[in-house]
Amino acid sequence: MSTELIDLIIAEADEAMDRAVAHARAEFSTIRTGRPSPALVEKIPVDYYGSEVPLQQIASFSVPEAQLLVISPFDKTSMDAIERAIQLADLGLTPSNDGVVLRLNFPPLTEERRRDLVKVVKNMAEEGRIVIRNARRSARQDLEQLGKDGDASSDDVNRAEKQVDDLTHKREADINAALAHKEEELMAV
Repeated sequence: MSTELIDLIIAEADEAMDRAVAHARAEFSTIRTGRPSPALVEKIPVDYYGSEVPLQQIASFSVPEAQLLVISPFDKTSMDAIERAIQLADLGLTPSNDGVVLRLNFPPLTEERRRDLVKVVKNMAEEGRIVIRNARRSARQDLEQLGKDGDASSDDVNRAEKQVDDLTHKREADINAALAHKEEELMAV
């Protein structure tokens, strides 16, 4: 019984930490690098026939050139709504509408802007590490409660806490590796 509870607590912590790493990586993908990515705009809410839908549900994306993102709406009547949503998203980009597709031209990033984006990415990484540490704290509290209630021996609790700490270090290393990759990507000219 006690080992099943301990395994359940460790599994829950592992799952929460995995979600934190996945979320941090998804957040990193929304930060613009030298090359445009659909991830920058696909979550923008568009007022489509009276309801808010993510842009990715009503358009497809392509990157034909190094500084150009092309948005092709499935329904040509939604062009104005998509254009308005992109302008409201405050990306610092003005879409070019030719009646068939929207084009977003991405100017090259300045050195100062790259450094600012690195700071933003570091803050996102720290938020991810905080979520991981909160999952560790919660798991440790649950494990300590098992020990206090007499449902698990102190040796089992100590072993489980060590496992949770190992998971924490591994997940933090995953976030740090993703951060280093994104920093390198941002600073590449």
